[in-house]
Amino acid sequence: MMASSYNAKDEDGAVTVSLRSKKPENTAFKQQRLPAWQPILTAGTVLPAFFIIGLLFIPIGIGLFVTSNNIKELEIDYTGADMSSPCFNCSQNFSWNSTRPCTCTIPFYLEQPYESNVYVYYGLSNFYQNHRRYVKSRDDSQLNGNAKSLKEPSKECEPYACHENKPIAPCGAIANSMFNDTLELFYNDPNGTKIQIPLNTTGIAWWTDKHVKFGNPGVDNPNLTAVFQGTTKPVNWRRPVYELDTDQDNNGFINEDFIVWMRTAALPTFRKLYRIIGKKSGLVPTLPRGNYTLEVVYNYPVRSFEGRKRMILSTISWMGGKNPFLGIAYVTVGSVCFFLGVVLLVVHHKCGNRNNGGDISN
Repeated sequence: MMASSYNAKDEDGAVTVSLRSKKPENTAFKQQRLPAWQPILTAGTVLPAFFIIGLLFIPIGIGLFVTSNNIKELEIDYTGADMSSPCFNCSQNFSWNSTRPCTCTIPFYLEQPYESNVYVYYGLSNFYQNHRRYVKSRDDSQLNGNAKSLKEPSKECEPYACHENKPIAPCGAIANSMFNDTLELFYNDPNGTKIQIPLNTTGIAWWTDKHVKFGNPGVDNPNLTAVFQGTTKPVNWRRPVYELDTDQDNNGFINEDFIVWMRTAALPTFRKLYRIIGKKSGLVPTLPRGNYTLEVVYNYPVRSFEGRKRMILSTISWMGGKNPFLGIAYVTVGSVCFFLGVVLLVVHHKCGNRNNGGDISN
């Protein structure tokens, strides 16, 4: 296709027409003549690739699956939805507006001892932390300790930015719905004594979250009560943010329970790290085999969204927590590749010789 442009008249009065071509320049790049490599798939290249992938993935998958199965994990549902549950009365009568906490105890039995560190998680189901408005309902500048944002929260926090004409600290729907059940573990010794299991409240949050993303305002002032003066607690909280812990290194916006909750989950069924039970010295297991009691201070209602709550005890390995899916996926992919390799080898053996014979005769 040609484009034309008209110039002024010449001496004879004729109109001069100059044509400009839209044809690309004659270069290797614009004419698409650059050297290229196109793989030619033959039986000699495809069949070994299938067998190699199969022989590599199958043992890797078996190793991952065995490692995952060696991780010990115990899950206890304490929602209290069933009438036979010890927490049934708490689940029916408790709400955000309740002033008196409800306590329930759940006995359970560990069939095998737990060595090394034991990680205590709380789990929620049917809780959609990935909702767009919920995820945006926070003020990262306020959480980082900015004094101006402390008094003037972001509009993203609405309708949890202010309450009774005071700014909320921390603001937003994520902070307002923070998980606040209290979980305690007791070991029932065979001699009849009840021994409380010590739970570490620190070391459960990411280092970058606690030391980079979160920070208390007024770093030079250790008195958090004075720093947060003029603000109010979130609507659903029982106490202000500066009373979350007696340890000043784990109080305010740098409280690790709060930081863990603020990292929103991608799926509606999730678990978050609650406590760590440190390994005991010597050959004594961290949690010996026997009878235990879980004591729950029921503060977090889930009936309104038909959710469920659970406590998980788990050990970990070099690959993390218990997750058999990765091992199953490796074994499945490896088996499929190995099977396809065998099928293609048989097809090549039967049809390849016939085609070669036909070519020779022709």
